[in-house]
Amino acid sequence: MPTLRVDDRDVRLTNLDKILYPTTGTTKADVIHYYVGVAEYLIRYAHDRPATRKRWPDGVQSESFFEKNLREHAPIWIARASLQHSDRVASYPLINDTSTLLALAQSAALELHVPQWQFDSAGTPQAPDRLVIDLDPGDPAGLDECCEVALAARDWLGADGLASYPVTSGSKGMQLYANVVDHDARTDTTAYAKHMAAELTLALPDLVLGHMTRADREGKVFVDWSQNNPAKTTIAPYSLRGRAQPNAAAPRTWEEVEAGGLSQLRFDEVLGRIDQLGDPLSGLLD
Repeated sequence: MPTLRVDDRDVRLTNLDKILYPTTGTTKADVIHYYVGVAEYLIRYAHDRPATRKRWPDGVQSESFFEKNLREHAPIWIARASLQHSDRVASYPLINDTSTLLALAQSAALELHVPQWQFDSAGTPQAPDRLVIDLDPGDPAGLDECCEVALAARDWLGADGLASYPVTSGSKGMQLYANVVDHDARTDTTAYAKHMAAELTLALPDLVLGHMTRADREGKVFVDWSQNNPAKTTIAPYSLRGRAQPNAAAPRTWEEVEAGGLSQLRFDEVLGRIDQLGDPLSGLLD
């Protein structure tokens, strides 16, 4: 059984030639290679956050499932923290190092979802440190409409003293992130985001939808404020997506959003952008 030595640990790898994305022939080895390449960046935005994984053991054309609790045979060196749920206590992995990221990738955990808060060193959940706005277009709206709403949201947040950062989701839409550590929004990020969604709906009634009724979404962009609920998670920046194409949640520049014409980015494109641009999301950490 092959192993990869990372962080002074041996990560066991199996079935590296298994095709996980049949449309493109992308294998588990390709997935491992991608996560090695983005590890430094993904870990920045997942560190000390409970990671919910969405796994496709037989590839994206087959059944998937969400996994919260660490498996019994997970490597003992994976950092973990526990959360009380209504019916059980779940032990979550913390993606704090490359070896943990690769161990999750080895289990075909293609998608990595995290909340907008961190555990402290004692394993206690802290107040949210960032705001996330998920822009979800309803057909025939797409990324162009998301860009228009993102620019309006950027201006709204900027007027309130918050810098925001766009990420194309790898699925249909995009997310905006903002650091709220030193802002009043931290006291209740859900209420703050819901208020912003309502304001954008008033400003752009033909384009923006601020409530969750699917029947009303045609041709509009749903500004999903609810993912700021501490019990909810959002796809982690740089995570792969379990779609037909091996796309990833890709940080973008505002210049790209202003220019429009965006498309979701494949994992190999994301790796190429890191070489050229570094991490466009890095301001979120300031």
